[in-house]
Amino acid sequence: MPSRPIHQVLSERPFVSVPVDTPVREVTRLMRAAQRSAALVTEHGVLTGIFTERDAAFRVLALDVDADTTPVSAVMTHNPITLTEDRPFGHALHLMYENGVRHVPIVDANRRPLGVLTARDALQLDAIAFGAELVRREEITVIL
Repeated sequence: MPSRPIHQVLSERPFVSVPVDTPVREVTRLMRAAQRSAALVTEHGVLTGIFTERDAAFRVLALDVDADTTPVSAVMTHNPITLTEDRPFGHALHLMYENGVRHVPIVDANRRPLGVLTARDALQLDAIAFGAELVRREEITVIL
């Protein structure tokens, strides 16, 4: 499964994308409504940053930043590591591990956002393997 191209993992999954001047509170509301842990931040449709739950906690809440008046561009992570959708999913997992990040924006050749891969996507691989192991063990138990 890690060798599958990223576009197969994303499979039309919705993501949050906002312009750089969007107030932080509005971004977090959009993230909550979409049940997403990150928002991609764009300028003229081109990815310029990413805003995550961690950014909300450490760069907004912990510093008493006014979420109603602060634009997301002031507290986002600028120029995040990105991948294109033709890369293998395993490459994204490697980038997450090596860079200590939990989100990798996926962009096209013009840096326009296509989606976000998350650490949760990696956990789904483990869940699938775990499920297969449980089935195997159950089959062995039936035989014995």
